[in-house]
Amino acid sequence: MSLVEKYALLPEEIDRQSLSMVEAGLPDSLRLSPFERYVVCRIVRAEGDTEIAQSVRFSPGAVERGLEALGRGADVVTDVRMVEVGISKALLTSRGISTRCSIDTPETASRAVKEGTTRSVATVRELAPHLNGAVVAIGNAPTALLALLDLVNEGKADPALVIGMPVGFVACAESKDELIRSTLPYISIEGRRGGSSAAAATVNALLSLMSQQNAP
Repeated sequence: MSLVEKYALLPEEIDRQSLSMVEAGLPDSLRLSPFERYVVCRIVRAEGDTEIAQSVRFSPGAVERGLEALGRGADVVTDVRMVEVGISKALLTSRGISTRCSIDTPETASRAVKEGTTRSVATVRELAPHLNGAVVAIGNAPTALLALLDLVNEGKADPALVIGMPVGFVACAESKDELIRSTLPYISIEGRRGGSSAAAATVNALLSLMSQQNAP
């Protein structure tokens, strides 16, 4: 018997078994709405880490705010391509939703040099005209989240929902603490954990919830 024959399953069965295992591993102490639990399960599955569930944070009504924005066709703005490519193209297409990312464009590179900053900061500033009413998913650099919060504080951006899940050590926990203290609707992961897979999984969870709500 080959290893594929021994272990591999079809996608639907992998999905079913994965979510069943995630549900069984969630702490009993979690107090989540059904929508929040749905999102947390998909973050846990993406990360392969049930303990991360205890660090996921939602502002009141955050999932509903995200669903409302996506329901009216809001853009999904990402800080890096890794988040963008992790979002289901089938789900995006079915809802007519577009993504935006400029981390690797010449304009962002030029802006970073001109302003003496990182491309992560420059890409958020470059995308400022597209942030109002958008769902913003940050899964890489803490500086991208800090730049977004600066734009909001300056009255230059008003996103519908911020999925703030940068990963790392320097300013990572601090950037998410600042998000949680803000008045913005957010879904975040406290501490140093997070990443592109978690941010993309959160967007996919919202898109899946939309599909379920609109199913006949």
